[in-house]
Amino acid sequence: MAITLPPLPYDDTALEPTISATTLQTHHGKHHKAYVDKTNAAIEGTDLADASLEEIIAAAEAKGDKGLFNNSAQSWNHAFYWNSMTADKTAPNSEIAAAIDAAYGSLDRLEAELAAQGAAHFASGWVWLVAKDGKLAVEQTHDAATFANSDSKPLLVIDLWEHAYYLDHKNLRPDYLKAVIEKHLNWDFAADNLAREGNWTYPA
Repeated sequence: MAITLPPLPYDDTALEPTISATTLQTHHGKHHKAYVDKTNAAIEGTDLADASLEEIIAAAEAKGDKGLFNNSAQSWNHAFYWNSMTADKTAPNSEIAAAIDAAYGSLDRLEAELAAQGAAHFASGWVWLVAKDGKLAVEQTHDAATFANSDSKPLLVIDLWEHAYYLDHKNLRPDYLKAVIEKHLNWDFAADNLAREGNWTYPA
């Protein structure tokens, strides 16, 4: 069964002015779609044709198939990213708030760490909030690297590739990060991920 392009969980205009409808339409409808299409083309007629996206990512990594890994992992990362944002920022529930306080002392300090690591990241990649070794941590990954099959549990992610923000913020990545963190982080999604058994899975 082919991997599908999941719809955005909000309207194209829902994240404006932080992320414009033009950026969302290009980013989701062209970049994300291209990763999905290339993944499907690569697995057609192979033993991965009916595999889940997580299985495809794992197989590509094990085989050293960089092309398939990049496209399949980017498909996964983007779907996770769309769900990491919401039109109106939600607040952490009591469970995740306690985990934030234990790891960072306050939500403000965690948000500052997300912004700092995202701004300092060199070139393309992602900045994640994960549950790792029983506590929360901010982690960076380069290019298409992913937490899809990791022992660490991904809770939220922000895309650091230039196509995520350049039309709206030009080269000012810190402005994009500040706006996403202050206005659009989906703490309900993070709480669901923290509570779930195993990691989030790509929608079939």
